Parts: sequence; C-alpha cells; structure tokens
Amino acid sequence: MRLLKTLALLSLLALLTTAQPLCAQVTFGASGEEGEPFRRQEWRVPSPDTDIAAHALLFRPAGAGPFRVAVIAHASTQNVLRRAQMPQPEYRPLAAFLVARGFAVLVPERLGHGATGGRYAEDQGGCDEADYARSGRATAEQIRLALEFLRRQDFIRKEGAVVIGHSAGGWGALALANADPKAISAITVFAPGRGGHANDESNRICAPHTLLAAATEFGKAARIPVTWLVAANDSYFSPSFSKSLEDAFRGGGGQVDLRILPAVGSEGHWMIETEAGVKAASGDLVRALNRAKPVAAKKP
Repeated sequence: MRLLKTLALLSLLALLTTAQPLCAQVTFGASGEEGEPFRRQEWRVPSPDTDIAAHALLFRPAGAGPFRVAVIAHASTQNVLRRAQMPQPEYRPLAAFLVARGFAVLVPERLGHGATGGRYAEDQGGCDEADYARSGRATAEQIRLALEFLRRQDFIRKEGAVVIGHSAGGWGALALANADPKAISAITVFAPGRGGHANDESNRICAPHTLLAAATEFGKAARIPVTWLVAANDSYFSPSFSKSLEDAFRGGGGQVDLRILPAVGSEGHWMIETEAGVKAASGDLVRALNRAKPVAAKKP
C-alpha cells in the first residue's frame, strides 16, 4: 500500500512539474529568427482561446515595408488524429507567388490542429446534423483574429489585405466576406466547402443541402468580392457542385467570380499546395490581386 501511495505521489509530482501553469503569460509576435526562404519566421498570433497562442508562419519581401498582407487559411478535417498530426501549413509556392508581388504572407494554424492544439473550434458536427454555417463562422473568427493582430504591426499596411482560403479555410473565408472592404479588399477561395469526401469516399458530400443553405446565408451578408477557383479533377467539391455552391452564395447577394481550372495532379483539391497548381491559377490570382489594389487617395 505504501508503495502504491509513493508511486501515485510521484506521478502527481511529474504531472505538476510538466504541466503549463494555468496563469502562464501568453505572448504573441515573432518567436524565432528570420530564415530562408522569403524571411520565413515563426510567429504566435491570438486565437479564440485566450490562453492559447496559435502557431503561424510569416513570409515577407526584403525591406522594412509597410507591406500589404495576405492571410492563407488552411484546409481541415473532422478526423481528430489527422488534425493532431497535421504539420504546420506553409503553402510555400503560393507564399512565394505573393511575396514576389510585394505581400507579407501569414499562414496561421487554427485551434485543434497540429502544434497549436486546443479545442477544435470549427467542428461541424455529425453528417445528419452538420452545422456548416456555425463552423464557417468559427473559422472566419480565427482568420480575423490573426489578420487584425498582424495589421497592428508597423511593417504592415492597414488597408488592402487579401484573404486566400483553401477548402475548409476557403469556407471560413466566405463567412468572412461580411468584413469591412477597406480592411480586406478581396477574397480568393480554392474549392471552398465542408463535408467533402464523406466517409473518405470521393465525390460524396455530407448533407449537401445544408452546405448550400449556409452558402446562401454567407452571401446575404457578403461585402467583399470573391474569386472562386476549383480544379477540373477536384473530387471533394467537383466543378458541378462548386457551381451550385457558388450560385447559392451569389443568390444570397455575394459578388463572386467562379473559374474552373485545368486538372492538376491526381487530385485537384490539393492543387494550391503545389508549384503546378499555383502556376495553373496564376492568371486568376493576378487578376484578383490587381482588382484588390487599394485606391490611392487623391492629392488635394
């Protein structure tokens, strides 16, 4: 009995010495030195949980700025193990494309993913009762927090930000289209949606009618123009379903331009993570960025 008590006390002591203090100070900003490529630097940005700093990567051009900022919102999964094992998103080919055009690029990792950890704030629920509107708004809130924090930095311009979302990140970007157009001048989404590959089956979407209804809801509040891109060989949200989803967003009142891109690789849903995918999308990306240029103030 004494041995069992001793072991229990040792286990408790180990837990207390390794656990983070509940009142530990959460700090935001740069958390490492700049490196290659493109001044790559680890950052910590705010999350909806005030005791958790979300991990992020920042890329930027040479010089002191101020730079326009682009936030890239990553894809997600309902699978707990896959989320926990997710490496820090980088979208390096896309980041390189944006840095070359004068943008500082922030890639934040949202709650419930990888090294950031914490609760999965954007859980959509089970297939039969999927709440896609709520999950999209939760994703949008995390994008907004990261963007607002970076906009307070001296090397970032306060206006003319762009948001680029991929899959679930794109779905959150659609929910964010109700933001101030002076702060965010354009949104580009790559195959936005939730519930794709239901039960890991290609071209099967969980509760598609609910997804369409949520897209209409987002469109009603939208104030920012959206460029919507999907590859011809996307088996998560096919071009035909993406067209229905875009129609629902437009029908709600959203300003949107849908483009079907050529097939890229074996699965077009992941095109934006590759050099080939960025090249295929480059023309549409340039048009979206040019349309999003802030209007210069007139000289008196």
